[in-house]
Amino acid sequence: MDLNYTPEQQSFRNEVRAFLEAELPADIRDKIRLGRRLHKDDLVRWQKILYRRGWGAGMWPKRYGGAAWNVVEQHIFDEEVAAAGAPPQIPFALRMVAPVLMTFATAAQQSYFLPRIICGEDWWCQGYSEPGSGSDLASLRTSAVREADHYLVNGQKTWNTLGHFADWIFCLVRTSNDGRPQQGISFLLIDMKSPGVTVRPIITLEGEHEINDIFFDNVRVPVENLVGEENKGWTYAKFLLSHERTNNAGIGNCKRALKRLKEIASKQLVSGVPLIEDSRFRDRIARVELELMALEITNLRVLSAVSGESRAPGPEVSLLKIKGSEIIQQLAELQMHALGHDALPYIHDALELEWVPEPMLADHYAAYAPPLTGHYFNQRKTTIYAGSTEIQKNIISKMVLGL
Repeated sequence: MDLNYTPEQQSFRNEVRAFLEAELPADIRDKIRLGRRLHKDDLVRWQKILYRRGWGAGMWPKRYGGAAWNVVEQHIFDEEVAAAGAPPQIPFALRMVAPVLMTFATAAQQSYFLPRIICGEDWWCQGYSEPGSGSDLASLRTSAVREADHYLVNGQKTWNTLGHFADWIFCLVRTSNDGRPQQGISFLLIDMKSPGVTVRPIITLEGEHEINDIFFDNVRVPVENLVGEENKGWTYAKFLLSHERTNNAGIGNCKRALKRLKEIASKQLVSGVPLIEDSRFRDRIARVELELMALEITNLRVLSAVSGESRAPGPEVSLLKIKGSEIIQQLAELQMHALGHDALPYIHDALELEWVPEPMLADHYAAYAPPLTGHYFNQRKTTIYAGSTEIQKNIISKMVLGL
């Protein structure tokens, strides 16, 4: 693989930079730069701006409204977006359920859902994990019983991310108890406004409302909302998870976090000397930077191979998931170490852009030192969601190493 960007790719990078400079709203940029809280309106507004530019979904085929970028163009875009302080595009619709719809859905489902996804009209969330069915997802119990022209859905999903914002949820449901557990699972699209759907917040360790329990009590779902064949949902779920785990590498966001870490370490003084001058701490930064460089190259190699073979990513994405999760956690930890007592405890109001600290706290909230405690705690989950590190190692052992 040629690691040098072509003139055309450099030109594309310049085009992306110019677009971001002109179109990225200043208030959204400031929230990212200062580590403040993003709201649904911020993310939807940004998606609509990208959609108007024709960049609502970079790697979607043009027949679905996408830009038809190759993997290098998407990588350049993600890198520049992170560097500019733009928010990420929410992946549940664009990079998770959309590939499933493009590959397995009916023409009617594609023509209805895909345009609403790319323009930011519909917000999607994921209904996979259940109490007692996380890593062992095949043991899920949420049932969908066929009754004439609809399914009657009952059960509970948990650890649902941003479902309190969602218009739709893509769900794994049990439609049969015959045979192996994987053989009785179906992939269902459920309107979150349906009677019988209840969303209950789960407040996480850092004090934020990001995830939820979702309950289904005799929810009627039209049969036409079934994706693919009944009892074949496990196939579609594995296809989706391969795309999700590729996204979890998070190269652009890791580069932004690394830049912030260096900025903090260069301004934090220890005995009158910038922390970055400490050889031990500088070595820790160098090590995580080298690991990030290796992850970036590996990510591009995997995506390039998949693109060339026109297939979904395979078990190799487990490597990306493991290492990407570890690097995200290392960067959060190093930022906390660098700030020391300035890595202030969680203050709910401090995450709003308009918040003004009391005089006693003002010196601790410099532009280079956003409140990090909540962020640090939140990143502990990265080695668990989308398949825990232990599960990823099992996949690698079986599917890659043949053990």
